[in-house]
Amino acid sequence: GFGKPYARGINDDTLRIGEDRFLQVVSCNTHNISVIIRTLAMYNGERPENLAEGRFLCMRRANDISQDSSFIASPQAGCHEDPNFGTHHARDAWHLFKTLSLDLNLFSSAIKLNTQYMHTLWFHMKVKDPTSVEALVRYIEANRRVAVTYKKSSNSVFSFGRDHGHYGRILSQAVVPVRALNVRNEREVTGFCYTPQDGNSILSSVAATTWFLCPEDYDRRLDCLRKFMFQEV
Repeated sequence: GFGKPYARGINDDTLRIGEDRFLQVVSCNTHNISVIIRTLAMYNGERPENLAEGRFLCMRRANDISQDSSFIASPQAGCHEDPNFGTHHARDAWHLFKTLSLDLNLFSSAIKLNTQYMHTLWFHMKVKDPTSVEALVRYIEANRRVAVTYKKSSNSVFSFGRDHGHYGRILSQAVVPVRALNVRNEREVTGFCYTPQDGNSILSSVAATTWFLCPEDYDRRLDCLRKFMFQEV
């Protein structure tokens, strides 16, 4: 409840000079859920009313590779603490899109896995307009903040970020393995994507700070980070 929820590229149009004194940068998995909704269900924002419902499973890493504690020996199921949204990820995404006057039907679950590499998101969305895998790939490729990959494992995606990212981080909001995309009955979109944790929320934090300092041309000032938002991993 502190400040307006914000994610770069999702609700920039709602920022108001003089009105928004505080911005709440949403979590890395909420970034992932939100950008998948906007890209694949809303056709990069062209059809904001197109999502009928969205179901998400956040498969979270155990701890960061820099941490010595909090690792787990086996998968650990999360609790559904919110009767309407399941976990805070869907609830936070709902609040984010609410700033755009959208009331989305979202529900999320979470499980922690015994890995240190990356969070992985499974999504299942029902849309109103018929679509296809080929169309979804075109929407992903048109969104410079979402990367495609033909890699299958999170460790290989993580390794790419370590080698080519900004201080090892991928600043893209999501990395989608295109071979895992599926469309059933033309209106059910299912797939996986990897969450560049830290990276996507860091980008939004830098964008928010730049907006506060230079609201008139913050887009131009962020251009220096584009090379770390990969189109393909």
